[in-house]
Amino acid sequence: MEVAKQWFKDWFNSPYYHLLYSNRDEREAAAFIDKLVEYLHPAPNALMLDVACGRGRHAKYLADKGFDVTGIDLSGESIAIARKLENEHLSFFQHDMRLPFRVNYFNVVFNFFTSFGYFETRHENDNALRTLANSLRPGGRLVLDYLNSTYVENHLVHDEVIEKEQVVFDIQREVQNGKFLKQINILDKKQFQRASYTESVSAFHKKDFEEMFARQRLVITDIFGDYHFNIFDEQQSPRLIIIAQKPIS
Repeated sequence: MEVAKQWFKDWFNSPYYHLLYSNRDEREAAAFIDKLVEYLHPAPNALMLDVACGRGRHAKYLADKGFDVTGIDLSGESIAIARKLENEHLSFFQHDMRLPFRVNYFNVVFNFFTSFGYFETRHENDNALRTLANSLRPGGRLVLDYLNSTYVENHLVHDEVIEKEQVVFDIQREVQNGKFLKQINILDKKQFQRASYTESVSAFHKKDFEEMFARQRLVITDIFGDYHFNIFDEQQSPRLIIIAQKPIS
């Protein structure tokens, strides 16, 4: 599979991306966020940042709980939709997560649902994590929710065909050079057109994140293996959910 260097720019702005992933479980996401808020116990007026926020549904869910929430995402089209949700406690900005954003500002930073590891080089991914770390106030906490690479590799579905609203998605998956690659060939029966995109997500493991977090002086306080906060098991857990804190001094 060939991967475009900035594959996420075109794919995340495509209506086909939103159609393919339209079946994501919002109730599960809400329950996960509820559990995080209960665990983190942030102050009622806490400043929160949702990095790679997409169309802003999860940022809005947090803002509806009374927090002051900012969402950033590279996709201009997603941010345009998210801005329709804005209010005095909720704002959105188009922003590249590899670049600094409001240094020493937020109490809590979230990176939900494997919205990390998209970049071509380790240096770029380090820059993204640096943005998350630097945006935290001293004592602030980061939640990074990632796939468990060992589990995903062991349960990889190599070929799959999905049809939604007369759009056929022919999907092939493989692991190559330390990355999960997903080629998505699209046949749009309504528009009589074809398209093709390839996703690339780094197959980071727990030890990789431990090294990356240490480079940013983030102290890992907990690691969970699913959205129910069960203990992380490298072979059995579907997720790798890392909670870390920025040192006070």
